[in-house]
Amino acid sequence: MRKLAVLFILIGLVLLSIGGYRYFQIQAAEKQALRDAEDLLATHANGGKIDISSFDPNHGDTVGLLEIEKIEATLPIIEGTDPDDLDKGVGHHAATAYPGQNDQILLSGHRDTVFTQLGEVEIGDQLKVTLPYGEFYYEMVDSKIVDADDRTIIGSTAPDEQLVISTCYPFGYIGNAPDRYLIYAVPVEQ
Repeated sequence: MRKLAVLFILIGLVLLSIGGYRYFQIQAAEKQALRDAEDLLATHANGGKIDISSFDPNHGDTVGLLEIEKIEATLPIIEGTDPDDLDKGVGHHAATAYPGQNDQILLSGHRDTVFTQLGEVEIGDQLKVTLPYGEFYYEMVDSKIVDADDRTIIGSTAPDEQLVISTCYPFGYIGNAPDRYLIYAVPVEQ
């Protein structure tokens, strides 16, 4: 009986170590992506903004920042939504547009890393996207919960620009969450 107890303790310690290592690995990747985004934006602020038509990031590139003042979040935006991309920050879905392109923009992130407080954002709250070619402001107008497999949320809204932010739901769920929480926001002038 004593050997079994020791075995369970050792297994628990190994699992805690793996989880802790993974947590710190994700935190380090996000901090590096944030530094990369800040450097990118500073370079273009000092050297002049690039033209929107020449903005064509590669998969995995850090492309800008998403700021949500309500939850005091400044998050790096990464081109792509693969698990490795989402470990670094907020992923931009490659099949959607970027700000200023008058179509749907879809940004996704993990509920247990970058979007832990996303549920606190309310209608009327502002979001800011900063890219090498400018700053874009949005106001939340709606939210909804959909099934995790619902792909109908991805689609053109042209000529109307719409920012959609998605994360897994419920927020406190352990494991693969069955739903997605969506925030809808529209451009506003500053």
